[in-house]
Amino acid sequence: MPIRCLVVFLLACAILSPAHGQPPRTFSEAKKMAWPLYAKQSVEFYCGCRYNGNQVDLRSCGYVPRKNPQRASRIEWEHIVPAWVIGHQRRCWQQGGRRNCSSNDKVYQRAEADLFNLVPSIGEINGDRSNYSYAWLPQKADQYGACKTVVDFKARKVMPRAQVRGMIARTYFYMRDRYGLRLSKQDLRLFEVWHKQYPVDRWERQRNQLIGCVMGWSNPYVGKIDLGSCPKSSR
Repeated sequence: MPIRCLVVFLLACAILSPAHGQPPRTFSEAKKMAWPLYAKQSVEFYCGCRYNGNQVDLRSCGYVPRKNPQRASRIEWEHIVPAWVIGHQRRCWQQGGRRNCSSNDKVYQRAEADLFNLVPSIGEINGDRSNYSYAWLPQKADQYGACKTVVDFKARKVMPRAQVRGMIARTYFYMRDRYGLRLSKQDLRLFEVWHKQYPVDRWERQRNQLIGCVMGWSNPYVGKIDLGSCPKSSR
């Protein structure tokens, strides 16, 4: 990794947390801590658009809003493994939905706030994706302009752009192992293919190191991290 990039990433890590190894406690806290993680790259997840602050430059990736231009113009934080999927496998959801899980289930709280599972997304895509599962789908011309992510509302499926498929697979494997999530045989087969077909790239390794400095551990499907290189808190 170039020295200049490393310095930027580690400075961002220092800003993020009072000390490395102290994960966010809530989803709200996680969203606040996530912004500096992507300050250097500032590219949203599903379409590759550039953004500044929470405003998306739709022209940078040729994005054309499908239905909601206002929501398309802003960044929202997307759970790669949806909160619905995490919660529906826990009793708390059956007894009061997401609010109950967020308030009373410590495992769900940690999973909902896990920075490895959060990415910046165009708001409209975040809304359209909902809690749909990922799948291979035929490309729909001009669904979102030049954006290569496809949403099939009838089938309740999403095909993400090729550049993030491997990262999605490795995030699902990580969340499964970390929080005891169950994956269907269909999802498992798909993610095993994506994991092999789309290997870890430099940005995913850098992201793994940076988030690992905050969380205190890595996503092992991406690789090991050096906690010794994480900046200490100045507080």
